[in-house]
Amino acid sequence: MILYNSQVSGNCYKVRLVLARLGASYERRELSVSDRTDRAEVLGGLNPALRVPTLVLDDGRALGESGAITWFLAEGTDLVPSDPFSRAQVLQWLFFEQYDHEPAIAAVRFWVAYSGRPEAFTHLLEERRAAGHRALAAMETHLTGRQYLVGETLTLADVALYAYTHVAPEGGFDLAAYPSIGAWLDRVAGDPHHVPMDA
Repeated sequence: MILYNSQVSGNCYKVRLVLARLGASYERRELSVSDRTDRAEVLGGLNPALRVPTLVLDDGRALGESGAITWFLAEGTDLVPSDPFSRAQVLQWLFFEQYDHEPAIAAVRFWVAYSGRPEAFTHLLEERRAAGHRALAAMETHLTGRQYLVGETLTLADVALYAYTHVAPEGGFDLAAYPSIGAWLDRVAGDPHHVPMDA
């Protein structure tokens, strides 16, 4: 398998976390998160959105979008519950991550830490930070009294939300206000299959 990856991307990190859990071997090809000038040349025949992550299977089929890739890889493992309602709950959190969490927390992190021109986004930061705190508050409420987002064990929901939550401070989000999230982050990072983002 080949993973078109950006090392600082949380979306790519989700895929790497699942691949690590599976013990899968793959080739990693790095692309920049800020310089997209070669995307059409590199990904044009693989992913119409020209985004990373893009995974190319051994048979040549390509798959884009982190949620689709991780679901495909995790199908049939303990990351995806067999119970239909629990599976739907995992999907609920995957959709929450892409609709509420990532557009706020990941966007602010990128603007502040990786864009090279944070001043260009000043007018957007207050609103996006507020949206990020709403997403974190929803997670905090749900995780209070729970070990994981769905059921009693780590699932794909935890993998998906861990990726950008654990680096939220790079965007100026103070996670000290969210103790249940903090404890959950420690549990996810303590999983024996866990790999750090910079691995």
